[in-house]
Amino acid sequence: MTNPDADYAAYIAGLPRVLAGAASLFRDANGRILLVEPNYREGWALPGGTVESEAGEGPRQAARRETAEEIGLDLAPGRLLAVDWVRGVGRPPIVAYLYDGGVLTAAQLTAIRLQEEELLSWKLVAPADLDGFLLGSLGLRVRAALAALASGGGPAELEDGDPVA
Repeated sequence: MTNPDADYAAYIAGLPRVLAGAASLFRDANGRILLVEPNYREGWALPGGTVESEAGEGPRQAARRETAEEIGLDLAPGRLLAVDWVRGVGRPPIVAYLYDGGVLTAAQLTAIRLQEEELLSWKLVAPADLDGFLLGSLGLRVRAALAALASGGGPAELEDGDPVA
């Protein structure tokens, strides 16, 4: 007689792995985007990181936690702007959630404190200059999120940064 619990556990263990990440898109009063410079890889990023799903965390909670950890601001994310399926090269695929972080005040910008274990610096970048900072599908994802913000429409559905349908 087989053990249904063991069969189910074996089934789950055999399923493909998918990672999840979440970030927030913050702007200043002039529409510039807040970027952070990681010390562990090339290029710049948005405040965000891996969803700790094994701890019961969802993407929205991860975006808030990562923002607090990385730049010292505990801010609830706004609406979902984009979801991007990013195929893996040497790693499992990632589902990347991008939320509206809102417009930061001068006081909030002054209060930014970097997580020194992971980040070298931060800066505000005009949308027209993003290509010089954001590598791969992240730049496309941010542009799709900015378009969703401008239109007031629903979140962009992306694959590797490109719109689906």
